[in-house]
Amino acid sequence: MESLFNLQCLHIRVFGKVQGVGFRKFTKASAEMLGVQGSAQNLPDGSVEVYAYGDDHQLTALLEKLSVGPSRAQVEKVESIKVARGLDVAGFWIVPDSGILK
Repeated sequence: MESLFNLQCLHIRVFGKVQGVGFRKFTKASAEMLGVQGSAQNLPDGSVEVYAYGDDHQLTALLEKLSVGPSRAQVEKVESIKVARGLDVAGFWIVPDSGILK
């Protein structure tokens, strides 16, 4: 198990054709495969916002996957910044417009 001291949180924004193409589901599957925790949600501007908690290796691997996305997506740009770790989360959550769906 990774030491809690090595965990980081990234705030990630993915731009392009990333809504309506299964991008959040792809993000959840990728995050779970890598052991990353967090959430993904669509934003009104057409981008997808991701909060990801993991170690450096896990987060780098997730960013690589998000830069490609699922086959129907057309990723134009991925931005990420380290942020202070907020509340602890268990698992990875998809946040739909109406609330939280695990």
